[in-house]
Amino acid sequence: MAKGTHSYIQDQRNENIIIYINGEFFPRKEAKISVFDSGFLLGDGVWEGIRLYNKRLCLIDEHLERLYRGAEKLKIGIGKSKEELIALIYETVHANAMDSDVHIRLIVSRGLKQTPYQHPNANVGGASIVIIPEYKKADATLLSKGIRLCLVDTVRGAHNSQDPRLNTLSKLNCIFGCLEADEKGFDEGIMLDMNGNVSTCNSTNFFIVKNGEVWTSTGEYCLPGITRGNIIKLCRENHIPVFEKNFQMKDVYSADEVFVTGTFAGVIPAIQVDDTPIGNGNSGLITEKLYHLYKSKIAALYPGEPN
Repeated sequence: MAKGTHSYIQDQRNENIIIYINGEFFPRKEAKISVFDSGFLLGDGVWEGIRLYNKRLCLIDEHLERLYRGAEKLKIGIGKSKEELIALIYETVHANAMDSDVHIRLIVSRGLKQTPYQHPNANVGGASIVIIPEYKKADATLLSKGIRLCLVDTVRGAHNSQDPRLNTLSKLNCIFGCLEADEKGFDEGIMLDMNGNVSTCNSTNFFIVKNGEVWTSTGEYCLPGITRGNIIKLCRENHIPVFEKNFQMKDVYSADEVFVTGTFAGVIPAIQVDDTPIGNGNSGLITEKLYHLYKSKIAALYPGEPN
């Protein structure tokens, strides 16, 4: 079971989910992709994690904008419009009779290879599209318990190496960070950029609070998180000073509050970084305020059906 930022309540219904693969639906136990698929062979593709809330796909336009931007960078033709892709996702959740507390993994790879080789001219046919919806309700105790973070040796690379701003299937950089943090007994790893500035965590975006100000990285070497962007907007709309700037680990250790953001659990406080306790060991006031502001924003955007 996932832990830390991706802790969720186990749900037996996930054993019988229906998964979409290239125009067909399959029960979980029968869902398979070819060993010649570019995603399997090379991690050649893009993906998004999307929440279903009150029968609506949360912030879907922002997610698909990022997906198509990444596919364009990789020169992958998805072969479907955004509207067609949205319709497919809804068709998949309807096939599962799902309405809320669902996390959807949307995967697009370059498609089938004639032979295992990286060059696109070895591909035959179009992109592969997979949609995996699961019942995943985030562990609500994360807000009170918080998570523990540590600095890892793995750094975020240059744009002309493996661009860290793209949400690709090739997650090796993040996996190294995850493995390091796990070996040290922490929930997530804090990753620096090549210049020694704090960039991100291995699966979430990173924020600190100092003297009433919210700081996050410049965004040059981290995934442009959908939740990250919305938290920055909420700060500005609610007169909370927020800065996208370079800062170092010494600023983190002396921070009043630390929190991370992600599609799955929203806003999650960190109560410890390496050996340093953060604040009084609980979620800070600004972190809690942003947690509730974000939760309220989603509820207002996607209200439930009236009783």
